[in-house]
Amino acid sequence: MGKVAEVFFLPMPGRGQRLALHHRPTSGAVRGAIVYVHPMAEEMNKSRRMAALQARAFARAGFAVLQIDLLGCGDSSGDFGDAGWNDWVSDIVAAAGWLCERHDAPLTLWGLRAGCLIAAEAAQRIETPADFVFWQPTPSGKLVLQQFLRLRLATEMQGASAKALMESLRSQLVAGEAVEVAGYRLSPALAAGLERASLLPPVTPARVTWLEVSTRDAAALLPASAAVVGHWQQAGCHVHAAVAQGPSFWQTTEIEEAPALIDATLAAACLEEAIA
Repeated sequence: MGKVAEVFFLPMPGRGQRLALHHRPTSGAVRGAIVYVHPMAEEMNKSRRMAALQARAFARAGFAVLQIDLLGCGDSSGDFGDAGWNDWVSDIVAAAGWLCERHDAPLTLWGLRAGCLIAAEAAQRIETPADFVFWQPTPSGKLVLQQFLRLRLATEMQGASAKALMESLRSQLVAGEAVEVAGYRLSPALAAGLERASLLPPVTPARVTWLEVSTRDAAALLPASAAVVGHWQQAGCHVHAAVAQGPSFWQTTEIEEAPALIDATLAAACLEEAIA
């Protein structure tokens, strides 16, 4: 077998460069072009193993995959505190353009957690229609921001109320000051964009694979997720939604794998490609 993945730096004119990993199909014609959109902060690091396993599985099945570290993440240019929401969305638009130039195949944006919000917004700026693979999507960026800021609260309560500390952090951001959270410097531009972000369906109806994970048997979608799925379906999107057995690997103490999620993702992607 020849070389399957190529590691390189993708230039972003005027905005540095992004570490990228291009997985080529191992054989045959390219069935689809997939851009991976990672989650934010420590969730990205916890998820690298699962993202790599899924990307390789896609490549073996005939799909081309591009993974990139967004601005200020991993080995890409800048620090986390340099990134704004628009920077991350622009990174995915550029990544999709790069991949589509090299592979004449249907485009899919594959996001995890907050990466789903980035993918949905990026799709609005990409001329090529895009389908989606959502892993544990977060319908509201405001909720993601709240969860992230709570990491700071957990280490600084010391008798103060959680409400007062949260208000203090938000006041700093509104005043244009960055805040430190769990070793990450959160910029006002990133916080504001994240708080406004919502998982809205695209103008052009798309095919969506919506997968969540649970350690419980026969688990159902989260209620908030079911409501958003219904909204996307009403907008004309074909949504395949399911729950796979597995741990919340993006937040576990040790690096975890969820093989059932990989299998379910691949099965859904191949089915959608077959009926396209």
